[in-house]
Amino acid sequence: MGTKRRVIATANRAQQQGTRRPRAVASVVGACLILGGLLGGCSDSTRFQSAAAPPAPSAAKFPKPVVQSPAAEREHERILATYGGVYDDPKLEALIGKTVDRLVAASDHPEQGYRVTILNSGAVNAFALPTGQLYVTRGLIALAGDTSELSSVLSHEMAHVLAKHAAIREDQARQAALVTKVVTDMSDDPDLTALALAKSKMTMASFSRAQEFEADEIGVGLSAKAHFDPYGAARFLSAMERNAALKAPQSNFDPRSQDFLSSHPATPDRVQNAQTAARQYTSPRASETDRDEYLSAIDNIVYGEDPSEGFVRGRRFLHPKLGFTFTAPEGFTLENTAQAVVGVRDGGSQAMRFDVVRVPAEQTLGDYLSSGWMENVDKSSTEDLTVNGFPAATAIAHGEQWQFRVYALRVGSDVYRFIFAARQRSNESDRSFRETVNSFRRLTLAEIQEARPLRIKIINVQPGDTVESLAHRMAGVDRQAERLRVINGLDAKATIKARDRIKIVVD
Repeated sequence: MGTKRRVIATANRAQQQGTRRPRAVASVVGACLILGGLLGGCSDSTRFQSAAAPPAPSAAKFPKPVVQSPAAEREHERILATYGGVYDDPKLEALIGKTVDRLVAASDHPEQGYRVTILNSGAVNAFALPTGQLYVTRGLIALAGDTSELSSVLSHEMAHVLAKHAAIREDQARQAALVTKVVTDMSDDPDLTALALAKSKMTMASFSRAQEFEADEIGVGLSAKAHFDPYGAARFLSAMERNAALKAPQSNFDPRSQDFLSSHPATPDRVQNAQTAARQYTSPRASETDRDEYLSAIDNIVYGEDPSEGFVRGRRFLHPKLGFTFTAPEGFTLENTAQAVVGVRDGGSQAMRFDVVRVPAEQTLGDYLSSGWMENVDKSSTEDLTVNGFPAATAIAHGEQWQFRVYALRVGSDVYRFIFAARQRSNESDRSFRETVNSFRRLTLAEIQEARPLRIKIINVQPGDTVESLAHRMAGVDRQAERLRVINGLDAKATIKARDRIKIVVD
């Protein structure tokens, strides 16, 4: 993460490695990198769970058998826990099962088995394990506009399996983990450490780009042979890029790292490559989109975050299951991830992280803050507090480029942490951070009952309807008109006409 020693480090890693104190995070390019380094970093998910959260349920299986090794089963369970478990929807399972069957029948290797799991995550993501286990999030399903776009994702992931990319990536990940361990454990030279890590990441990224192009070409051909529209891949790549841009705040925090684009970059070259591959398949039979059937299948699908695992509404975070809420400082954009809620202020001058840990009941919160999980804590700054009836403590930590204000609140057997970072600490920043902590409170029963998920609703356009008028019906989302265009594959100049079927977001 950089070249110089710094204040923050990972409680999660410390818990895994016993009493070993984690190395401080290095010099930060942007505020999102600070949050990526804080306490183990962010994962490819949009969930925040209590430390005592139960394991996710097992996945539903499609008919094709997949032989799973114990290691693959462990990875499967890890993925379920990271992505909020399985999203149970018989209509979607039937649609995906039928789509996979068509793709397998058209494949040169119909003997390869696949098991598809729909993940309960609003992130737009899909990936594969070497065994043929495929994963697709409900967020991706909600964004796709027809079955041919969905088939382009499934065939792309099947191509990774058929071309052995998934197995090669697994080896590359093991090698990268080994490089990381060697350079961090054996080297005291931060510049050498950063260089070695950068080289290993660049090698993997370069290799991954070549894989993506190959998987696109194989996937487009496979979709066409199964009589899906081969241009579905190019359309969906463009939709993902527009969706990612819609989410991105004006700072160095890039939420696309949460999505399919982080490992499947939708560059103009890649879109062009997919279009070129599609031009090879011009048969009228290869133009099927199944749009009406697809829209019927996704009607009422949960959109965005599932309130049962906590969700963001503007600057506010609510967790109905755990029964609390708080509001971030003015100008912050929040993102709900697997391990934490992270936020960045416009411009990247401030950042925050909110998460949950276990602290022994006999240990005071003040002692915990200065116990060594974070470096360079000013012990003299430790102060005991009470926040809305909850025991709490705060402390200051110093870095070379960032200053940190940390709060810990004990709620039952859990301890919630607010970690704020500012390039320049001031009375104003301290006041805004304190206001956020003071906003932490229990949800009322009425608030819990009213916390409903957003859903995709399929409607028929009526005479006189416009994108703008329908956007006003979109609840709980920002930039409604732009979002309506993105989820329906409409460009900035496209119009809608009576009797069109389109998606809107409702609560």
